[in-house]
Amino acid sequence: MQDIIEALEKKRAAARQGGGERRIEAQHGKGKLTARERLELLLDPGSFEEWDMFVEHRCTDFGMETQKIPGDGVVTGYGTINGRLVFVFSQDFTVFGGALSDAHAKKICKVMDTAMKVGAPVIGLNDSGGARIQEGIDSLAGYAEVFQRNVLASGVVPQISVIMGPCAGGAVYSPAMTDFIFMVKDSSYMFVTGPDVVKTVTQEVVTQEQLGGAVTHTTKSSVADLAFENDVETLLQTRRFFDFLPLNNKAKAPVRPTADPIDRVEMSLDTLVPPNPNKPYDMLELILKVVDDQDFFELQPAFAKNIITGFGRMQGQTVGIIANQPMVLAGCLDIDSSRKAARFVRFCDCYEIPIITFVDVPGFLPGTAQEYGGIIKHGAKLLFAYAEATVPKVTVITRKAYGGAYDVMSSKHLRGDVNFAWPSAEIAVMGSKGAVEIIFRAEIGDSDKIAARTEEYRQKFANPFVAGNRGFIDDVIMPHNTRKRIARALSMLRDKQLENPWKKHDNIPL
Repeated sequence: MQDIIEALEKKRAAARQGGGERRIEAQHGKGKLTARERLELLLDPGSFEEWDMFVEHRCTDFGMETQKIPGDGVVTGYGTINGRLVFVFSQDFTVFGGALSDAHAKKICKVMDTAMKVGAPVIGLNDSGGARIQEGIDSLAGYAEVFQRNVLASGVVPQISVIMGPCAGGAVYSPAMTDFIFMVKDSSYMFVTGPDVVKTVTQEVVTQEQLGGAVTHTTKSSVADLAFENDVETLLQTRRFFDFLPLNNKAKAPVRPTADPIDRVEMSLDTLVPPNPNKPYDMLELILKVVDDQDFFELQPAFAKNIITGFGRMQGQTVGIIANQPMVLAGCLDIDSSRKAARFVRFCDCYEIPIITFVDVPGFLPGTAQEYGGIIKHGAKLLFAYAEATVPKVTVITRKAYGGAYDVMSSKHLRGDVNFAWPSAEIAVMGSKGAVEIIFRAEIGDSDKIAARTEEYRQKFANPFVAGNRGFIDDVIMPHNTRKRIARALSMLRDKQLENPWKKHDNIPL
């Protein structure tokens, strides 16, 4: 018995040591934490229960039978974040460069399968050189097994990928199918083919950072949601973000008590919208003044800045927020903003998170680049997402809501539950000047007549009353009461019941 205990402790020590002191020092030398150090920061102290510490690969090719390290390059198990259950895996770059083997993949699959059974999120800390070449097809099969579980878990339990080192080749597709991706600046990257292959095939010379670094994926490709400065900040922000999410699609998001009064009046909002309809203002100010404690977790802030997406709380309850940003492209919808917002709406709908939409949109961005890029299809994604969503939907039109963009932004016609407008709202097919130049084309030469017609059109349509007259707006509210009115609407909608017709699944215009 004593021999077994000693052997057990020896294996545990070997597993905890990973690739050895030299490789651990190399990891620290790059400013990166080890797989186990990351889990210690991510999870509540003492909560981690490790699984499969003694698993080893079975490969005997290329001398691999002499290179076996318990755990095989990934630390897996479960723990808690602020007392709430979460399943985790953390790839260990000090062991075979974190390369995925058949045994490594099976460990990840086991925690994902159990997470599905018990209804808890999965957080993956990715730091891997990719497939373990010595295992050939077995490694590729392992990736595919993980991919299949990503798909089955989608919409059932939240999945978060944290890229904390290399993530290349087939390895990128597992994070790509998860709900959110966070990256670390200067030490993490994602790409399907690396710089050397790119140079060989296309003659382009590009660095790893330019090709697939954190800045690239949060500003250009939209693959990642957020980039942080280092491992520590990334893991602490992941803990903060986790608090906004429910454990699964049958559970409610956690309610966080707040001392912020729900009837708090914000008089400054009465002057947020400038008198000049062409002057921008910062929609983020409105969001921060409406949510609890000015606590707003913005997603993809550096991509498609003309729309804002993120999580806040109202009366302690998580809400998803989508808002046009007049500071960028006048708040127009374009290809990127439509994709960004549509994905966010669909996540909220998966997990019964109410959606608040703040609208100031003059239309879709015109131009050949947008049309050739498929703005029709991409804009339809956002329309489809809002129309499909059955969660409580509260909409506030702050200023412009023109044309098809008015319809798309959670209008009453797309089953918006409660639709408010500020007195400054302008709900029309288009702006006054453009409308008059079409309706009264024959009078374009007469500037006085056109000016009079423009003012007539503005008086008739540049207000919320026509939409209110049709019942498309439930009420015109004072801006300073926005928080209170939204909170009351959400309370009323708490037990909302709405189901879509039965179908195997929809066919969203991808």
